[in-house]
Amino acid sequence: MSIGHALLGLLETGPRHGYDLKRVYDERFGHDRPLAYGQVYSTLSRLLRNGLVEESGVEPGGGPERKRYAITDAGVTDVADWLVTPENPQIYLQSALYTKVVLALMSGRDAEEVLDVQRSAHLRAMRGLVARKQQGDLTDQLICDHALFHLEADLRWLELTAARLGELAKEVDN
Repeated sequence: MSIGHALLGLLETGPRHGYDLKRVYDERFGHDRPLAYGQVYSTLSRLLRNGLVEESGVEPGGGPERKRYAITDAGVTDVADWLVTPENPQIYLQSALYTKVVLALMSGRDAEEVLDVQRSAHLRAMRGLVARKQQGDLTDQLICDHALFHLEADLRWLELTAARLGELAKEVDN
């Protein structure tokens, strides 16, 4: 995800200072990976340099004064373009798991065990996500659903691969 675009999008609701941007970002998007203050301010500096935000005053704070930032017309256009630009679908044509299965077969190790261990890890992760989803708000539920759907697809691949291990072993032997 583009941190800069996320901050620009948050600034569309009105001017904010860096501390407030970090707080709102972390509430909305940073549950698992909160932003560091340095990242917020370095991103704001880049956005300012590129003319996508401007300083719109200062606020007194408990420490140094806080600069407020506002989005510019160029920033609004940039966010609008970013929002309608599709994300590249994540296509995993070569994964570490596939490589492990093939190498296990090539070395005479138990490829079924590789798949079983991975299946167990996926199921543990899914249980954790389901628990988090049940306790979370709608935002957290949607984030968990996204992750769960990806894990479900992985599990389908694990089952398909397990069913075809004999065929794959023959190909690997050639």
